[in-house]
Amino acid sequence: MTRHPAQYVAAIDQGTTSSRCVIIDHGGHVVGISQREHEQIFPRAGWVEHDPETLWRNTDAVIADVLEQCSLTARDIAGVGITNQRETTVVWERETGKPIYNAIVWQDTRTDRLVTELGGDAGPTRFQHTTGLPLSTYFAGPKARWILDNVEGARERAEAGELCFGTIDSWVMWHLTGGDKHLTDVTNASRTLLMDLRTLAWDPEICSAIGVPTAMLPEIRSSSQVYAEVSHGALAGVPIAGILGDQQAATFGQACLRPGEAKNTYGTGNFLLLNTGTTPVESEHGLLTTVCYQVGEDKPVYALEGSVAVTGSLVQWLRDNLGMISSAAEVEQLASTVEDNGGAYIVPAFSGLFAPRWRPDARGVIAGLTRYVNRGHLARAVLEATAFQTREVIDAMHADSGVELTTLKVDGGMVVNELLMQFQADILDVPVVRPVVNETTALGAAYAAGLAVDFWAGEDDIRNNWAQDKRWEPQMDADDRARRYAEWNKAVERTYNWT
Repeated sequence: MTRHPAQYVAAIDQGTTSSRCVIIDHGGHVVGISQREHEQIFPRAGWVEHDPETLWRNTDAVIADVLEQCSLTARDIAGVGITNQRETTVVWERETGKPIYNAIVWQDTRTDRLVTELGGDAGPTRFQHTTGLPLSTYFAGPKARWILDNVEGARERAEAGELCFGTIDSWVMWHLTGGDKHLTDVTNASRTLLMDLRTLAWDPEICSAIGVPTAMLPEIRSSSQVYAEVSHGALAGVPIAGILGDQQAATFGQACLRPGEAKNTYGTGNFLLLNTGTTPVESEHGLLTTVCYQVGEDKPVYALEGSVAVTGSLVQWLRDNLGMISSAAEVEQLASTVEDNGGAYIVPAFSGLFAPRWRPDARGVIAGLTRYVNRGHLARAVLEATAFQTREVIDAMHADSGVELTTLKVDGGMVVNELLMQFQADILDVPVVRPVVNETTALGAAYAAGLAVDFWAGEDDIRNNWAQDKRWEPQMDADDRARRYAEWNKAVERTYNWT
């Protein structure tokens, strides 16, 4: 086995709500974490933004902080990997590195009219065969187009090569290298609506149709290779050797490296990825076809993905907007005061419905309310909404791939909620398995970087590092499961045609 003289790998995890740096050892264990939250900016209904400069400042700060915490220096770090909130879009000046507008976040729906116009007579599937994606406000290309259309002089500057477009990995890479490298990896590029899934190159015709000049696009690389060295700061001189969008990173970190292996991440939203091997599978049931990862010069590995917009953020809504709980952890305690949802269902279509329904016209509802329903029932309905939406995605994956799910590997912040995990197993009728190391997103980025610098010898090292922490077996009666799922579907149909 090849061992690198340095003992650790660093993972930069720039997420939707916070920036983190995580130090990982050779056994896949977390040695240290530093984290800073950032502001969610809501200029108007449906708009969600971040300040890109704050994202970088926080990223830079957590890198220095975690090294200090662990009494480490750059010499102790074999490589650094980047993982990121994927479709969130930044446009900045090539000369100064200054953003020309706030980052437009993946949840933002301001491009709804634009994507309808782009679809034309062909509708949402206009570019799907090439890109694997339906036309949706979710993806980065239309967000970049919106910035070019709405910031004075931006389009002319972009066409002249004066502006850079990037998802957050590109923004972080740019700063780590002092503006020397403008690049992305295949997983993030596959979330833009601009990349050909099969050639792994930007598609000039689609770029032109969406209105994003190719002069502003980053270079596309694999997910695991040495791109550059960090040019300054606490990690100066360390190779940057891995980039994966956050959900692909979690899939890699969960060792879902064979076709048919799947994971579900429970975070701000839910993201379920099924490894489909080296041939992309076109979805006929509302899922996305995406690049799962590419190691060096190997063939890319593809995945089917089901993206659910609102899961963990529904718990935040219960806390921040309704004031029913004072911390996210309290939702389980409150939900445990009742035996079921009391007939109430919450469908959190705050910004429309993502997979598998893709209904941007939908808005959230609480259905089945009676005088009997109390705070506990609503808390339980909040948790159950996550499990029901996951069931919809898994049903669609089975229809597309023919692969029968036997167990579901889970990760993310919500998997500490045991009531939710049990209900998830019940409504799926399959076991749910949580790993010992729950930091799977950071772990995946670390693995990608570590493979590129020979810190890990190969994929067997990743498989051997994975270990089960807890397993939930289904306990629900089949008739009860069918009844609840049917009632959930009735509630979802009430959300349609609100906008």
